[in-house]
Amino acid sequence: MLASVSHKKRRDHKKSIVFIFIAALSAVLCFTAAVPALAQDAPYYSPEQLDHMVSRIALYPDPLLAQVLAAATYPDQVPDAARWADQHHYMSGPQLVDAINYDQLPWDPSVQALLPFPSVLDMMASDMRWTGDLGNAFLSNQQEVMYAVQRMRQRARDYGYLRSGPQVVVAGGPYITILPARPDYIVVPYYDPVVVYERPRPGFFIGAAIGYRFGVTLGVAFRPWGWGYNRIAWNERVVIVNNSPWHRTWINRHEYVHPYTVRRVVVHDRGWIDRHEAMEREREHWRAREEHREAVRHEERREEHREDERREEHREAVRHEERREDHREAERREAERREAERREHERREELHAVQEAHRDNQQVRREERHDDHHAVQEAHRDNVQVKREEHKDEHKNDQQRGKSEDHRNDNHDKDRKRGDGGEGRGR
Repeated sequence: MLASVSHKKRRDHKKSIVFIFIAALSAVLCFTAAVPALAQDAPYYSPEQLDHMVSRIALYPDPLLAQVLAAATYPDQVPDAARWADQHHYMSGPQLVDAINYDQLPWDPSVQALLPFPSVLDMMASDMRWTGDLGNAFLSNQQEVMYAVQRMRQRARDYGYLRSGPQVVVAGGPYITILPARPDYIVVPYYDPVVVYERPRPGFFIGAAIGYRFGVTLGVAFRPWGWGYNRIAWNERVVIVNNSPWHRTWINRHEYVHPYTVRRVVVHDRGWIDRHEAMEREREHWRAREEHREAVRHEERREEHREDERREEHREAVRHEERREDHREAERREAERREAERREHERREELHAVQEAHRDNQQVRREERHDDHHAVQEAHRDNVQVKREEHKDEHKNDQQRGKSEDHRNDNHDKDRKRGDGGEGRGR
């Protein structure tokens, strides 16, 4: 009997050990299976999705971009913050700080930091799906979001849209940084992502693609919300908020609390929960409405793009026809120039022929005049020679006549003498 009882106890003990072992093994297996399940909960976004996601904020100054990325991790708080900011949009500076402190707002300081920027909060609240996706992407993989921002900035700079100006300073290097020209004055750029990330159309003025119509002066009063200590360490791909790296991730998103100087207010009243549930319902309504608006805007942009393409094709056809007409006009002018050159050449040839004929005529006349002059000279010489001969002959005749006269005279004298002698002898 005792042996049977002892055997039964040993058997029960073995069963207990086996049960405990099976339970422990089941717990281990459940935990092992739960770890990848938790890891799989983190959403994945492709680089193309991230590029599209960050396109509307990639050109924000680095301090503002850091605050927007941090606030996007609390998407459920954004709509209430947007409404509060819209109701107090007329406030700024210390007056706004006093209102924030007086109302003891329950939102995370990263969301409160955007209250001076009603337009930014309105943009985030009007598209809650985009805000939630941005926050989830930033929680699941900060570095890939940083890479996407740099890709979009590089594209905007390559096409000439992103450049330094009076409001911001754009610096290159391995990473593109955008800093406010004044550290205490943050501007909000306004641009169309469809435009600034694509090659500009011919004749498009790129200087007007990014506007800076709204800026906020953030002095010392806003330091408790991290302003003045916000930046992005691009070389490490880390967002710095209030001088501390933003370590909120998909895993610790329910426990992580970022260090801020501003006092956090925790609200547990039922009214706030009701407002939060109403906000969720309104957010779904806004999401559906914004999806419809986005589809309409997308279709309008596509239609505008097609219309721009049609206008550009028409302008290109007109320019092509103008170039063809210019080419034909140039050919006509060239033909006229060649015809004028041919006529000028013929005229010069005719003139040259006339000049040659004139020179030949002059040469002939000179030769004729020379021949005539030579003939005249020959005739003159002949006349002179004839005259000389005649003169010689006359001189010779004169001499001969003189001699004859002398001879006659001599004879006469002789005869006279002979006569005189006879007379004398006669007497």
